[in-house]
Amino acid sequence: MGARIYRFMLRAYHYTLALAGAVLFAFPSGRLRVIGVTGTKGKTTTVALLWHIFTYAQKRAAMLSSALVCVDQSCVKNSTGNTMPGRFFIQKFLWRAARAGCAYAFVEVTSQGVVQYRHRWIAWHAGAFLGIHPEHIESHGSFEKYRDAKVSFFRFIARTQGPAAKLFVNQNDPHADFFIQAAGETPVTLFSPDQVLSADLPPTLPGAFNKINVACARAIARAEGIDEATITAALKTFPGVEGRTTIVAREPFAVVVDYAHTPESLEAIYQLAHDLKKGSDARIIGVLGSAGGGRDTWKRPVMGAVAGRFCDLVIFTNEDPYDEDPEKIIEALYAGFKREKAENDHGQTCERIVDRKTALARALAMAQPGDVVVATGKGSEQWIHGPNNKKTPWNEREMVAALLKN
Repeated sequence: MGARIYRFMLRAYHYTLALAGAVLFAFPSGRLRVIGVTGTKGKTTTVALLWHIFTYAQKRAAMLSSALVCVDQSCVKNSTGNTMPGRFFIQKFLWRAARAGCAYAFVEVTSQGVVQYRHRWIAWHAGAFLGIHPEHIESHGSFEKYRDAKVSFFRFIARTQGPAAKLFVNQNDPHADFFIQAAGETPVTLFSPDQVLSADLPPTLPGAFNKINVACARAIARAEGIDEATITAALKTFPGVEGRTTIVAREPFAVVVDYAHTPESLEAIYQLAHDLKKGSDARIIGVLGSAGGGRDTWKRPVMGAVAGRFCDLVIFTNEDPYDEDPEKIIEALYAGFKREKAENDHGQTCERIVDRKTALARALAMAQPGDVVVATGKGSEQWIHGPNNKKTPWNEREMVAALLKN
């Protein structure tokens, strides 16, 4: 009984906060076309692509992502540590966008944000679904509940906006039908990464996995009346997103920094690294950890196995331990690596270095011409989260660049 009362009070708390924020800022979404992007991977890149394309087309736009908060041409890093921040943040962002004269606002929509009603009291003009993979299982209770949280975002748009809204679905995703069925009378546009050629990808977005993001952004831009020539020109000038497939160096060896923190995204970035190798003897050197605090503990050995499958040398290190022992997290990663090596030994080796800076330095010191060093898990995040809410400032790209100079 006590647990049920607690859950009810928690839901009521989040619902009240969402409503209060909308009231405080006079329901600002009514003065904008707000477009939400959901999915396990690619939200940040897709939102950034949309903001860039619409800005290039001279349509004033705002963007709220885990990496950046942009209102028209003014951008700052998202320092909250949350993709969908609470405490009135989203409503204030929309209010600022409307006050600045923006016509559009692009917002990342997360499952946890939906559970906490942060998508409520927003007049969504459109929603997009990129794809879904297992994540946040502990916090939601099951993969099905995680998926249903994302589906409920589409259901909310369909219920509150009806045929006036637009929904976009990646038809290649195995779970696409759940989102299509949730649309009701709201029109659905299907898109597919198969519609995007490798030549269509911006130079700053290498890798076949980015085709989903480009396909989604193109579909939305077309639906909003932007012509194909403008979209193509905008894609060619896309500056990229820091920490998302960021190539810090190419010679004498390549160094890639990426946010990949799920088995699927890790596999995708390693496949890209394979394409970046130069020479038959070139190696992939992976530096990775996994988040602590009880977050998706199931994926640790799986990610260790993925690293063992694709990399020639793996260095397991710290990521965001929170209140967990970093060495225990690393041990779980190593267990997966060890199992993979036992089943498929291609000479891969492994080291365990808790300090992340030392691990990066070790990887760079071992790299030879033609190799590819891949540092994953942190991306554009600005902190390493430790015990007792301690936050250590961190910038992976700048750290790698500094180590390369020494």
